Formats: sequence, C-alpha cells, structure tokens
Amino acid sequence: MNRVARRERLEAVMTERRLGGFIVSAPSNVTYLTGYTGSNGLVCIGTAPRFMTDFRYATSVAPLAADWEVEIVQQSLLGDVAKRIPELFGAERVGFEASALSYASWQALDEAARAAGAELVPCDQVVEDLRAVKDADEVALIRAGGQICDAIYAWLADEGLAGREEREVAWAIEQKARELGADGTSFAPVVASGANGAQPHAVPGRLEIERSTLVVLDLGALVDGYCSDCTRTFATGPSDSQMMDVYETVLRAQEAALALVGPGQDCQEVHETARRVIGEAGYGEFFNHGTGHGVGIDMHEEPRFRNGFGGTLEPGNVVTVEPGVYLPGRFGVRIEDLVLVTDDGHEVLTQFPKSLLSV
Repeated sequence: MNRVARRERLEAVMTERRLGGFIVSAPSNVTYLTGYTGSNGLVCIGTAPRFMTDFRYATSVAPLAADWEVEIVQQSLLGDVAKRIPELFGAERVGFEASALSYASWQALDEAARAAGAELVPCDQVVEDLRAVKDADEVALIRAGGQICDAIYAWLADEGLAGREEREVAWAIEQKARELGADGTSFAPVVASGANGAQPHAVPGRLEIERSTLVVLDLGALVDGYCSDCTRTFATGPSDSQMMDVYETVLRAQEAALALVGPGQDCQEVHETARRVIGEAGYGEFFNHGTGHGVGIDMHEEPRFRNGFGGTLEPGNVVTVEPGVYLPGRFGVRIEDLVLVTDDGHEVLTQFPKSLLSV
C-alpha cells in the first residue's frame, strides 16, 4: 500500500466522523502518511492535502510534491495554520490529535477556528488505529528486523556472556545490528544479569555477568524506520531448580498466549491466558506488565495485550508476546517473539530457539 492509499484511509475515517479537515501533528503519524522523518512537519487535510515544514527541509521534502501541496513555512507551523483556518479548512469541523497538541497550541487554534466559524474536534488514536494494520511493505521491513534479531542472538550464543560487563554486551549488540544492515537498534538493548534481570527494563551497567546465572536480553533492529523486538533469556552455566522452574513456566505461558494469536482474537484474553499459566505455577505476583504490544514505526503501538484493552486482532497486526517472571533480588525470565497476524492465524517473525541455552 502506498502513502496515498494511507491518506485515503484517513479521509474515509474523516467522512465517517463528519470531519471536513484534519491536523496531524504527532511525528510518527506524519511519517506514516508522508515518509518525512525530520523534526518539524505537519499534515493538514482539508481544502487540499498539505504538508508543511520549515526551510531546513525544503530540499529533502521536494519529492513529496507529487502527492501533497508542500509548503515551506517561515514561522511556527501551528501558528501558520491558526492564521489560515478558512483557507485550509473552510467553515468545517476540523479534527486534531488531542494527545499530540499542547494546551497553548490548542488554545490558539481554537480561538482562530471559532473566529472563522469552524469547530475544532479532539480525536484520539485515529491515525494510530490505521497504523495498527501493516501493509506488505511495512511487514517486509519488520520481518527483516526480526531476522537481524535472530542473527544477533545466534552471534551472542557463540560469543558467550560470562565474564563480560552488561554495558559492553549492550554496546556490542548495537554495533552488530549495524553490521547486519540495520539503521541501528529499535531501543537501547537490555542486558540484565542475575538480580538485575528482575527489573523488566534494567539499564545495562558495569556489572560483570557471572557464571551459573540467568541473563535477560531484550533487543530490536531498526530497518528503514521500522522497529523489531525480541527477548531471550540465556543461562551462563548450570541453573538451579527454581531458575529452571521459572523458565519453563514462562515458556509455557508464552506458547499458550502465542497459540491464541489470530484474526478476531480478543486481546485481553491473550494477556489473561499468559497470566493464568504463570499464576497457576505460583508466580502470579511476579508478572505485572502487559503480555505484549503492537510494533511498527514506534516500539509500542496498537493493539495491546493488557488489562483494560478491549480490542481484537486483525490481519496485518504485528505484535509481541512477552510474558515474564521477576523475582526481586534473584533473577528474571522473559521470552518474547514478534508475531504477524495473518488471514488464517499467525506467523512468528523471530525464530531463534526458545529452549534455555547455556552460553
């Protein structure tokens, strides 16, 4: 699907909501619609499909003129919009991204809209909901990122972990991702050994990774603007009985939740399934985050596997399935796959083995 088709999907939502105009200001949503990745861009759909930026990007955005009316604005983009409400939208209902607009910006736009006889309409998750269903080009980029994750894990398994500092391993992961063709990592890699593994988002430090412990490794590769995400837990030698019990529990929970992923599946049920397996094993109090999330331009997108999310899965969703158990002061275990929802089920995009490896 090309970006004109993405805009047309947004215009169809605008019609459903009786919106004569829409202002897209969230950077990731601007990127999704236009491909622009600079620091100052704005999309206005109304009397014409317009893309606005400043002089710093005038040359780089010139190709967008094939599909958009490109305007180089000398001052504040939203300030310029406020001065031109009638020209840009007419006397219409104009949607805006409520979560992406500051109060001061909203106030200026609202005053200008009222003066022009237009109405500003707060909207939530409009473009994000469109982004949740990936097109073939997006899936290809995420799949490529997943393959790089697999290659990094295979490399780490060969290189070993014991005796290395967590932060050194994390830096090595970032370098390896680029060597394998990624633009970088999707996020700062997590390398959390021993008691640090009990922190779901531990920051790698100077701690030397000991033998006979567990190490939680969470990493992703960024490919042409799209993220990937995969977690594995490695051992660095013989594991005690509780380590093995927790690992097997998390693996059962992950596979039970993964088995449910498919079109029409209730998202909360995926989460509750993982929680139930872990709870029945006696570790329920040590699993307190969601079971997964969508992945795309941003690391965390719709849909979500968590309490309170009432959505269902659709073909084209790309999600993680990542339950974990975290025992304070001892160790943690998390296992995560990146998964594409297909017309008749799912495809796992990360294939590195999930059996407990000693490295």
